[in-house]
Amino acid sequence: MADNQLRELLEQRLTEELGEAETAARLAGQILDIAVNWRPPQAPAAQVSRIVAYAFGNRPRDGAGPNDLADPGPVNEALAQAVRAIHRLNPVKIYAQWEIARFLVDQPGMADMVSIEPVYLPDGTLEYLSTDGVAAEVLRHEGGAAASMGAVAIVAHRDHAKRCVQISRRHGMNAIVATEIELPVTYDPLSGQPWTRRRDIYLAHDLAAQFIALRSQAIAEPGET
Repeated sequence: MADNQLRELLEQRLTEELGEAETAARLAGQILDIAVNWRPPQAPAAQVSRIVAYAFGNRPRDGAGPNDLADPGPVNEALAQAVRAIHRLNPVKIYAQWEIARFLVDQPGMADMVSIEPVYLPDGTLEYLSTDGVAAEVLRHEGGAAASMGAVAIVAHRDHAKRCVQISRRHGMNAIVATEIELPVTYDPLSGQPWTRRRDIYLAHDLAAQFIALRSQAIAEPGET
């Protein structure tokens, strides 16, 4: 079914439910963009000037305490392989969340890679960075100059990639996914992050995150109260 046909049907149903066509039309567009469109914008790897890789899940480490780093896990190892694949096509600077960077640090050609590490608070508590926090940290390393980064190839789990691109763009990056690279779509049932253990659970998690971002954006719009 074409997008315009699906939108028309959704608008009709929402109009019936809500009794008001204008809000139904707006909501239909938002629902389709968030819940149906899972493919981020793409461009060839040859066009990028940076690679930014976002982690997905981890595994609890035997005997580790609450403030010890987790085991990166197999999904992040697959993400590291995707980073290397892009880097072989275009050896540009890499920013990789630490779970991915651990698989890259000893590989040839990675001397210029920057690992985005978690934060230890003054009391010694370990604070993992959110996706938004990782993007902010990348910009800090770039001196806040997102425009000077050029096109940025985002590496992320296939179901996380759209939101990673959106968040990166909100931080000013010209973020895309490299056309030539197939992003991993596997899930780790042993992940220490329960929302990353199974696809249906994660998609519900991601939908919620996208709608929360939409809510925040709408509230912040001029003229809104």
